[in-house]
Amino acid sequence: MASAVTSTEGSTGFWATAARLLATAGGAGYSPLVPGTAGSAVGVVSFWALTGLSPVVQVLATLALFGLGVAASSRTAAAVGRKDPAIVVIDEVVGQWASLLFLPFTPATAAVSFLLFRAMDVLKPWPARDLESLPAGLGIMADDLMAGIYANLLLRVVLLVVPLA
Repeated sequence: MASAVTSTEGSTGFWATAARLLATAGGAGYSPLVPGTAGSAVGVVSFWALTGLSPVVQVLATLALFGLGVAASSRTAAAVGRKDPAIVVIDEVVGQWASLLFLPFTPATAAVSFLLFRAMDVLKPWPARDLESLPAGLGIMADDLMAGIYANLLLRVVLLVVPLA
């Protein structure tokens, strides 16, 4: 009897619900079409709230969300029994934030950042694809962080050629 209560609490208790809410970026991961793209859109919109803060605070917020995302995605993945479930999109939010760090935030840079991040997330150039093999939530989160870094660097090149900002 006690083990049944424990397993139920593990999948439906407060912390499981909080982890699922964070892991799905407030439910964006339940989008019936391209949940990763929905998570990236949440990333762009939510980064907008950080634009008035110093770059140091933006980096700290990104790192904090990464850490929370590792925990939330680990718990959610275990609860649904999949290594990297499609409903987990907090990794896209963090990757999108990384793609926007230290850059001017304008509608044009946000749009190009979004497209570049989605491309890097799909292509997963080395070492992003290898990072997926890290354990649990760390593997879920790390490859998207790397994709975000690649998108950030590519956007810097774009900004040198085309003045979007």
